[in-house]
Amino acid sequence: VNGGENGGAEEHGEESSPNKTAHELDLSSLAFQNGAHTMTNKKCHLPTSSWRAMHPGYEEVHVPASRSTPDPSEKLVPIADLPEWTHDAFKGMTMLNRVQSKMADVSLKSSENLLLCAPTGAGKTNVAMLSVLNVLGQYRREGVDDVMDDDDDTGKASKHEGHFDLSAFKIIYVAPMKALVQEVVKNFSKRLGPYGITVRELSGDSSLTRQQISETQMIVTTPEKWDIVTRQGEGRAYTQLVKLVIVDEIHLLHDDRGPVLESIVARVIRQVETTAEPVRLVGLSATLPNYADVATFLRVDPEKGMFFFDHTYRPVPLQMQYLGITERNAFRRFQLQNEICYEKATGQRKQGNQMLIFTHSRAETGKTAKALRDLAMERDELSLFVREGGATQEILREELSTVKNADLKDVLSYGFAIHHAGMARPDRELVEDLFADGHIGVLCCTATLAWGVNLPAHAVIIKGTQIYDPSKGRWAELSPLDVLQMLGRAGRPQYDTEGEGIIMTAHSELQYYLSLTNLQLPVESQMIKTLPDHLNAEVVLGTIQTLDEAVDWLSYTFLYVRMLKNPNLYGISDKAAAEDPTLQHRRRDLAHTAACMLERSHLVRYDRRSGALQTTPLGRIASQYY
Repeated sequence: VNGGENGGAEEHGEESSPNKTAHELDLSSLAFQNGAHTMTNKKCHLPTSSWRAMHPGYEEVHVPASRSTPDPSEKLVPIADLPEWTHDAFKGMTMLNRVQSKMADVSLKSSENLLLCAPTGAGKTNVAMLSVLNVLGQYRREGVDDVMDDDDDTGKASKHEGHFDLSAFKIIYVAPMKALVQEVVKNFSKRLGPYGITVRELSGDSSLTRQQISETQMIVTTPEKWDIVTRQGEGRAYTQLVKLVIVDEIHLLHDDRGPVLESIVARVIRQVETTAEPVRLVGLSATLPNYADVATFLRVDPEKGMFFFDHTYRPVPLQMQYLGITERNAFRRFQLQNEICYEKATGQRKQGNQMLIFTHSRAETGKTAKALRDLAMERDELSLFVREGGATQEILREELSTVKNADLKDVLSYGFAIHHAGMARPDRELVEDLFADGHIGVLCCTATLAWGVNLPAHAVIIKGTQIYDPSKGRWAELSPLDVLQMLGRAGRPQYDTEGEGIIMTAHSELQYYLSLTNLQLPVESQMIKTLPDHLNAEVVLGTIQTLDEAVDWLSYTFLYVRMLKNPNLYGISDKAAAEDPTLQHRRRDLAHTAACMLERSHLVRYDRRSGALQTTPLGRIASQYY
């Protein structure tokens, strides 16, 4: 095995004696200590019309909504222009939106790898749908007439029957959260039902038998679960049928779970190169500054397959406020947060708007709602939340008798409500319905509401960004993914011209959240932390048998793309980077270190002289049950 794409001829001299060049590195010192919270940009540039204000106890930064005027030459694609057989997938829609129209051709009519960066709510799901239809189109049987006689007796189900070779392909959709996986399954099974396609969920909650997998055309799964399936050799029977892999929320690369995505994608690309069977990769992501790096990693052609849409493509422009709290005293800080929440809430209610307040524990939802109610009583402003003698008051009073949760019972009649996963389902559904009908003015909830239930409000407050992380046993910052998802709930597409998002955080974290939401936070690779685990998996699979192959495998990772771009950040001196443009030595050192660590734990046998890697029974177990 030569150096892969780096033209192995001139390197063969060095490669025959690998041990001279390989050094062991200290991986833990190279890994990013803060994980997803790593921030590599020094400055953050805000739009010109932003302003700051100091208040006692906190500083406030306002960033106005960014709007854009669509280019008059920009045409929206009507659904009627798409091929006749695709219409069933877009029932009830007449037009594609701006993002989808720009991508309709490349996603439906070509098999280019794609990367789409667009804000939450810009309709990325439909772009995924178009790429699914592209695969269907390839397996559409020739010579079947498009024009069928419109006999209503035969029913709709048989319209596409026999038109598609359903056993010839599989589609994998990778989504980061179980709640999202379930949503995608619901959405796609409804829309792909007419074509006879089965969509199933494969996540920690539900595993599929071999038979079920062979009957399923589209599998929606979480990164970890798909990693496990492809790690087990028996998964190969159907991974060879995979024609399309859609990775949703690919900016998760920055998160602690990022390496799993790197591992999956690298595995797909290497499989394509060894078997020459093409697999199309489609990455969907939120807006991020270094999208070009992610495109390189996904092997996307920057001319044809890379699409970037900035905040002006949000369906509802978002006006942001960032509050950095400087108050030291914990008790005062708690009061201050509630007072700020209350001021923002009364401001919204005076304009007749509803708002969501995200808190970070279940108990906190009730405490916040009660604190707001007590403030309203003190200041005699209860009528802002529920008008005396109005219809809302009657409805809330009637519903009160059915409520089980004590905290909810306490505040509901005042127009406040709480929502979290620990409540009984009837209570949760009641709250969702009342909020959707506009009877509840202020809803205090936990982050689960942002992922599972689509309840947009005019304004969203994120009350504090610290969340208790039981795995670390301390308070940690919220993951950026959660923050973006919560802000995605601000602004209701049908009614509002703009939404408002308010983040309350410690003053020291202000810079981070400004960077995150203003397109300044580059996505980095977290691979180094878990390198030995992923190397072990590949050794067990048999895709890596020597150190040279491990070095080659590293060139398929996002880590490699970022190391080339920003060597200093990954602990490589400028001199070393200049002398070794493909970072061959660095990758060798990394692979060698990981191999040594695995050997010390008895997970592989590593022959330092020949560089051969063999798995052990222990390694096999570690790979399958990680």
